[in-house]
Amino acid sequence: MSAPNMTRKTATHRLLPCMLLATALGLAAAPGITGPGFTLTAQAATISQPDGQAVYSWGYGCTTPPATGRFVPATTTAPFCTTMQVPGPTLVVTEGQTVTVTLTNALPGSAGNTSILFPGFNVTTSCPDSAAALAPKQGLLTCEAVPGGTVTYSFLASSPGTRSYYSGTQGDLQIEMGLYGTIIVLPSSAPTDHACPTHNPWEEPADPVTGVPTPTQSPEFRLSTTGAAYHIAASCYDREYLFQFSEIDPRIHQQAEQQAGRTCTSPAGCMQVETEPYHPAYFMINGRSMPDDMDGNYVSQYPHQPYNGNPHMHPGELVLVRVVGTGRWQHPFHEHGNHVRTLARDGNLIVSDVPGASNMLAGPLLFTTTTTPGLTYDGIFYWTGKGLNWDAFGHTDNADTVAAAPSAAAPCAPDANGYYTGTSNAVLQAPNYYEWCADHNRPLEAHPFGSVGSGGPITLPDPNIFALGPWFGGSPYLGPDAANRAVGPTPIPPSGTVANDPGSEAGFAFMWHSHNERELTTNNAFPGGMMMMMLVDPRAYHIDESK
Repeated sequence: MSAPNMTRKTATHRLLPCMLLATALGLAAAPGITGPGFTLTAQAATISQPDGQAVYSWGYGCTTPPATGRFVPATTTAPFCTTMQVPGPTLVVTEGQTVTVTLTNALPGSAGNTSILFPGFNVTTSCPDSAAALAPKQGLLTCEAVPGGTVTYSFLASSPGTRSYYSGTQGDLQIEMGLYGTIIVLPSSAPTDHACPTHNPWEEPADPVTGVPTPTQSPEFRLSTTGAAYHIAASCYDREYLFQFSEIDPRIHQQAEQQAGRTCTSPAGCMQVETEPYHPAYFMINGRSMPDDMDGNYVSQYPHQPYNGNPHMHPGELVLVRVVGTGRWQHPFHEHGNHVRTLARDGNLIVSDVPGASNMLAGPLLFTTTTTPGLTYDGIFYWTGKGLNWDAFGHTDNADTVAAAPSAAAPCAPDANGYYTGTSNAVLQAPNYYEWCADHNRPLEAHPFGSVGSGGPITLPDPNIFALGPWFGGSPYLGPDAANRAVGPTPIPPSGTVANDPGSEAGFAFMWHSHNERELTTNNAFPGGMMMMMLVDPRAYHIDESK
C-alpha cells in the first residue's frame, strides 16, 4: 500500500503506516565523538516522551569537546554533548588506540558512587585505598567515583566492532536511569582480501543550480575510512546507523527523583528504590520513542536525547546496522524489506573456518535481530527491489514524455547480476539506477491516475478523493515525479496542507519495529515505542548525511 509524503515538521505528529513518503526526515551516519581521550560527566536531567511526560533520568555528557578528537559527522554544527544525554555519547575510536575515559560523578549525593564498565576490553585503572575526600573507591566490579569525584579508565581498542559501556554500580538502578552508551572501534587498515568499492560518484553533493556533483565535498556515509567494519571485504558497507534499545519503568525514576535531595555520605547511596517488579512503560531507540525518533539528530526539542532512529538508503547499497541491547528486556526487532546478514556479535566477527573460505561470513540471515541485554550486534541490510514483479521506478524518469512516446522510456540494460548499473554519468544520474531489469516496464496499476501506463493487476484508490486525506501519497513508485504520476494535475485537498509537493522526491518506507506488541506503545498507547522507518530512495536523490 502507499503512504503519505511529509515534511520534517509534520513527521513528528503523524503515524507512518504505509510505504511511500517524502524524504525530508533528519538522519546521520552513527553520530558521536571521536577519541581517544574522553571526559564524561554523570548527571541528572529530564528526558521527554511522546505522551508529554518529562522523565527524571541520569546520563553521561561531556562539557567540552575532547582535546584530541572531534564530533562526527564532521559537518555537524549544532552544539551537543554539553550536558547529559541518553544514551551517552557514542565514543568513536580506531583500532590500536589507547583509549582513556575520565568520569566525573555529578549525580545527586544520595545516588552514591558511580562507575563505568567496558565489556570486551582489558581495562586498567587505579583505586587507591585512601580516605581522602573525592578519591576513587574500589567497587565490586571496577573503580568508582564518589559524588563530586573522578576516576579514569584506560584500555587498548584491540579489535574493531560495536560494543557498549554502562554503569558498573547498582546496575539495576543506574543503568535503568540512563547510564549507558556505545563504543565504535573502526578498523585501522583496509580489508586484507580486497578493497571496498568507492561510493557512487553521483552521491557527491550537487550544485543546486546546475545539478552537477561537487567532488570536493565528500559526504560522510560511513565512519570507517577503509569502507569496511572489519578486516574482510565481506564487511564493506555504504552507510551505517546505530540503534541502542532500552526501556523505562517510570515508577523507578519517580522514586529516584523523590529521593534525590537526601543528605547522604554512604558509598552505596541513601536511595531506597524498588527496582522489582519491573514494569516498563516506555520503549526507546537511541533514547527516543516513535515518532520522536524520526526527528533529526541534535534538534532543539530533545536537548538530552540527541540521536534519532531514521535509517536511509538507496537501492543496492549495503547498510551496516549497529545494534546494542541495553536494559533488562530482550527486544525482537524486525527490519522489514529484507533479512539482515549477521557480521558480528560483541565485536567478534563470525566467519567460516572452512579451509580456503576463512573470509566468508558465517553469520545467519535474521528475520528479527533480537537485542539481548548487554549484547551488541553488527549486521548488513540490503534492498534492491528485485522480484517485486512491477517496475518500482515507474517505467521512466519522465512519465509525461513516455505517455506520448513510449520509446522514450528510460533504459534498463542489465549487468551480470541483472541490475541497471554502469560508470557513465547518464547511468549514474538515472532515477532508475540499480533497477532490477527483469521488472522494467512491467505495469502495476490497471486503472492508474496521472501518467503511469496501464495494464497491471492492481487498482489503487483515487488519491484525489477527499476522504483519503492529504497524507495518502497514492503512488507505489520511486522517483522524482512519483507524486505527479499518481495524482496528476489535480492537487489533493485540502490544498493548504498538502505535505507531498508533486515536485519533491519520493521513495519507499519500510517499517522497522519490535515484534513485541507492547513495545509498539508509549505508556500503553499505540502507536509509539520501538518503531521507526527505513527510507529507500532512487540513486538520483542525494541523501544528505550532514543533518
